[in-house]
Amino acid sequence: MILVTGGAGYIGSHLVMELLKQGKDVIVFDSLELGHIETIETLRQYGNLKFIKGNLKNIDDIRGAFMLNKDIEAVVHFAAYSQVAESVKNPQKYYYNNVYGTLNLLNAMLEFGVKKIVFSSTAATYGEPVYTPIDEKHPQNPINPYGTTKLIIEKIMDDYDKAYGLKSVRLRYFNVAGANSDGKIGEWHEPETHLIPNVLKASSFKSFKMFGTNYDTADGTCVRDYINVEDLADAHVKALEYLKNGGDTNYFNLGTKTGNSVKEVFAACESVKGTSIPLEICPRREGDPAELVADNTKAREVLGWTPKNDLKYSIKTAYEWENNLKKLQNMV
Repeated sequence: MILVTGGAGYIGSHLVMELLKQGKDVIVFDSLELGHIETIETLRQYGNLKFIKGNLKNIDDIRGAFMLNKDIEAVVHFAAYSQVAESVKNPQKYYYNNVYGTLNLLNAMLEFGVKKIVFSSTAATYGEPVYTPIDEKHPQNPINPYGTTKLIIEKIMDDYDKAYGLKSVRLRYFNVAGANSDGKIGEWHEPETHLIPNVLKASSFKSFKMFGTNYDTADGTCVRDYINVEDLADAHVKALEYLKNGGDTNYFNLGTKTGNSVKEVFAACESVKGTSIPLEICPRREGDPAELVADNTKAREVLGWTPKNDLKYSIKTAYEWENNLKKLQNMV
């Protein structure tokens, strides 16, 4: 049985769906502060899913999950706050939730003898790129509290491995995109801060704001590496298999090794929608690097993971999900 924290959220729900499709038994532990009970109800259609509403900041909540489920063999940890701008304004919220909550989880794992965890880390641990594409040897110098919380957790996991033998795989995501291929689950944030859904949500009532067109890139807009969310879920499955087969604590970049500019994403969204999207050009935002692209060689070679879906496919599935989400929200 696999315990997934934050499994009612965007990325976590896609992993849960994949695990259920493979016949795995899954427990989702989620506070529903950012996740959605509707997502849990959708996931129940795919297999044996238990749901526990709880908060990692309450050690008794997570201890209870282990106490009631003695056959948990591994944990996948998504539960965290992840908004960069908010972390700058309110670092206390991020350190308390992300770091303290993870410590509670790790300590409960040790108490109940569970010593395998896959951790949702981030490319934000690298900070300003010294070179691109970014490999795992790149210096880790986060420039915001969100990235710092994730780096602190990675270091805690190193220490817990040395002292207690708790094995971890840290997956450092670049930009996640898309939705599940049949439109059942997808990105559902309030407010939405990610590029692709915000382009798709733009309308005659609310234009899309493009921040900065004078970067040192081919077309002047920021370049990012967009990884499909189902490919990301596949990487987590492979990371679980790696640990199950005796793999040591490790860390991997997850991206496509290909960058797309904001203008390219915008054009692809217009193509998928089949209509023009209102656009407003705005000044640069502080702290946006010109280019962030992953070197995914290590994940390919060690995990045997290969991303399969391109940017246009991700946008197509995201658009289908946006249409389904509108119907779902009207029913809630």
